[in-house]
Amino acid sequence: MKTTTKKGAFRNTRQRQRILEVLRATDQHPTADWIYEQLKPEFPKLSLGTVYRNLAILQDQGLIHKLHCGSAHDRFEAHIDPHYHLICQDCGRLEDFEMPGYNELNGKANKLTDFTIQTHRIEFFGLCSECAQRGESQEA
Repeated sequence: MKTTTKKGAFRNTRQRQRILEVLRATDQHPTADWIYEQLKPEFPKLSLGTVYRNLAILQDQGLIHKLHCGSAHDRFEAHIDPHYHLICQDCGRLEDFEMPGYNELNGKANKLTDFTIQTHRIEFFGLCSECAQRGESQEA
């Protein structure tokens, strides 16, 4: 079976299906390297390039999101419903954050511009509870 994206038709492969399954099974926001390490025992001939290509296809298909978090490595998630992220500025921890008002914010922005707003991205930066606690204990 083939699926079609903006970039053309792609045959559904076992590797791509497993990448999606791995992403759906974790609440983390893994890097391509982490996904590669998880699947390498199952697919000994798997390359990191294959993981990146399949992640791009899954993103084009709208099945995953790529997150640009300011680090050297992009992260990926299969949680595609609208939501925000919390990012620890100390350890880099990244968490989903559900907060009401997502669609209302799009509507407000639509009224203030001639753009047709389709989506938005907000990331909250600070310290996770573990890093904040560690910082307090170092100050004492």
